[in-house]
Amino acid sequence: MALFAGQPGAHNSNQPHPTMASTPSQDIKKIAIIGPECTGKSELSEYLAQHFGTVWVSEYARAYLDNLNAPYSESDLLKIAHGQVRLEEEWMPEANRVLICDTNLLVIKVWSNFKYGRCSGEILQLINSRAYDLYLLTYIDIPWQEDPLREHPDKREELWGIYKKELAQQGTPFVEIKGERAARRATAIKAIEGLLTEG
Repeated sequence: MALFAGQPGAHNSNQPHPTMASTPSQDIKKIAIIGPECTGKSELSEYLAQHFGTVWVSEYARAYLDNLNAPYSESDLLKIAHGQVRLEEEWMPEANRVLICDTNLLVIKVWSNFKYGRCSGEILQLINSRAYDLYLLTYIDIPWQEDPLREHPDKREELWGIYKKELAQQGTPFVEIKGERAARRATAIKAIEGLLTEG
C-alpha cells in the first residue's frame, strides 16, 4: 500500500541547498506531514520549506519503489523505514529553524497494519526512538489522481480515521489540514509559527 506521493530523494533535487546559516540541530523543530494518499502532503511540504526558508525531507518510499521493478513485500517496509530515517538525519544539519518532513515512520506503521495486519517490531522501536514537535494531518478533500504507486482510492476516509486515531493516542500536537490550497497553507503556517513562538 503505497501511502506516499511526493518527490523522490531527500529534497527537491532541482533546488539548491539554502544559503542561510543553519540552526543547531538541537534547536530544530521537526514537522511531520502525514495523511492518506493523494492529500497534498508533498506540495504542502515543498511550499512550507520555501515559506520558512528551510529544507524538506521527501519520502524515501517513492524512490525505493520506483527502483524495485517488482511488487513490494512486507520486508521492503523495514528497508523503507531505515531509508526514511537516514534522509531525515542527512537533512537535519541543513535545516533553518524547522525541518519539514513529507511523511514519517507513522505512515509506514499505518501502511503495514492496513496491508498486512501487523507491523514489524523494529519499525515500532524506530518510531518510539524519534520525536517530532508537530504533526500536520492532511484531509481527503483533494481529488484523487491516478498514480501507479498509489492504492485504495476508495479507502482514504477510512485511512484518515486511522491516522487521526494514531495521532490522538500520542502526545505530540497535531493540526488537521483541510480546505482549498490557500486555506491549507494558512492553517499550516499558523500552526508552525505558533510552535516557533512557543520556543
